[in-house]
Amino acid sequence: MSLSPLEIPLDIQRRSSKPSPSTIPRGSDGSHHLPHGHGRGHQKKPSSAAVDHRSTLPAPKASDALPLPLYLTNAIFFTLFFSVAYYLLHRWRDKIRNSTPLHVVTLSEIAAIVSLIASFIYLLGFFGIDFVQSFIARASHDAWDLDDASDSQCHHHEFDIGQQIPELFEPEPLISSISSEEDEEIVNSVVAGMVPSYSLEAKIGDCKRAAAIRRDALQRITGRSLQGLPLGGFDYESILGQCCEMPVGYVQIPVGIAGPLLLDGFEYSVPMATTEGCLVASTNRGCKAIFASGGATSTLLRDGMTRAPVVRFATAKRAADLKFFLEDPVNFETLALIFNRSSRFARLQSIHCSLAGKNLYMRFSCSTGDAMGMNMVSKGVQNVLDFLQNDFPDMDVIGISGNYCSDKKPAAVNWIEGRGKSVVCEAIVKEEVVKKVLKTNVAALVELNMLKNLAGSAVAGALGGYNAHASNIVSAIFIATGQDPAQNIESSHCLTMMEAVNDGRDLHISVTMPSIEVGTVGGGTQLAAQSACLNLLGVKGASKESPGSNARLLATIVAWISSGGGTLPDVCHRCGSASDESHEIQQIKQRCI
Repeated sequence: MSLSPLEIPLDIQRRSSKPSPSTIPRGSDGSHHLPHGHGRGHQKKPSSAAVDHRSTLPAPKASDALPLPLYLTNAIFFTLFFSVAYYLLHRWRDKIRNSTPLHVVTLSEIAAIVSLIASFIYLLGFFGIDFVQSFIARASHDAWDLDDASDSQCHHHEFDIGQQIPELFEPEPLISSISSEEDEEIVNSVVAGMVPSYSLEAKIGDCKRAAAIRRDALQRITGRSLQGLPLGGFDYESILGQCCEMPVGYVQIPVGIAGPLLLDGFEYSVPMATTEGCLVASTNRGCKAIFASGGATSTLLRDGMTRAPVVRFATAKRAADLKFFLEDPVNFETLALIFNRSSRFARLQSIHCSLAGKNLYMRFSCSTGDAMGMNMVSKGVQNVLDFLQNDFPDMDVIGISGNYCSDKKPAAVNWIEGRGKSVVCEAIVKEEVVKKVLKTNVAALVELNMLKNLAGSAVAGALGGYNAHASNIVSAIFIATGQDPAQNIESSHCLTMMEAVNDGRDLHISVTMPSIEVGTVGGGTQLAAQSACLNLLGVKGASKESPGSNARLLATIVAWISSGGGTLPDVCHRCGSASDESHEIQQIKQRCI
């Protein structure tokens, strides 16, 4: 009889076991023999008596010290250890106070010392015996292996001697996407290290074929299958040199639609790429409440991408001289002319400097049209630095970015000064909508927003996190529309305010987001799927009539749906309404059903 894989003891799965007398067939003389192919010819094996004695000898246990239940034995020795330890410390303190030699002990002290040692040995054995035995058992098994190295196919108990132990997990087969001998040779060259993987596109001239070859080489090198990662159905030419290097496939993320979102008198269906269940449904309910109340309005406060290089001088005075030069309004026109040469859309807006000893951080801000603008502003900054070298030859440029920008990290400068698009949106939600759609009341919403989004975030020391879960929706829209997901960090800075208006009947809600970094051209916005999502919003590509208007409109949509559409349903379920739940609770219930 054979055991199923789940019934195999762990020690059998980990290593081949040694034969026991009960499983080795007996010969006519009553002695034990192994089947043909096992053992070492005529080398002498340990006697069956020795094997039986070794296998049946019980392992010592610290709990065998007293013929009592384990919990009583432990309680006795724990009590003994701490009580005699306390007694001895108390006695030794009295001896020190009375100037009595410590080596002069009484009979009771001798008994206490013996009890302390005995209890210590028990506790050490109780907690350490398994650890020590693991090394002893390992050593004994290794000795057995040296004596019977060729007996690795023998198994315990009811396993047949020659039977192979089944593996618990079989590796997935490596499925090759190579169809020609030429590609097979290239794969072998990549595996052997003769052809760099990153050079396949240039060497072959076919991006999809290069991805297939790289994928197959990766599977062979790692021994891991990429069967579930799609390869076909994607335009690899569109990402060459722009979006992703060394591709081996693409990840599929479902896209849901929230809306319609009524903003500034226009309706928008907002695409959200997410794998979080009920997120789209929750956001959609917030859009429904705003739509039923007449929609929301938005205001763009500023539009300027920033880059802040860091330079160093020999003295702090020289660094301060450059600071005064850059912030002098007389010099701004010249600097703007130099900066704006980088692009027909780049327009320098301001330069703010911060001094740290002899190091100067210069924060350039400029408009970038419909592009998110990081590359554009970086080129403009480089032009200005080259120009400044003429008047400040002792200036040492440390980095084109000194983190005073600040990009892809939470920073107070973005929260206060803004970065990208700064937007404020507001709406008034009618009392009947609050009760019917959100299943709560205005007073409860106002109170909870104050205690959770404002006070709670302050207690947590949040930086720009005075909202329910703006980053949840910002990330979903960013992925769907081809934005940089890492810029979700500063783009999710959001302040949500709620107050009762119209004699306390209606709810006024506003969201202020100072650093939304989005674009409708460049980067991932050019990909087919992301471009389609931008087209759904009516902001695909660059605006020819008003450069930058598409990116600004996308920012206002992100701002309102992130907190207006997403905050209301997420907050209202915590106001005591039994019939309303957050998307997390809904998701759990759906899974249980």
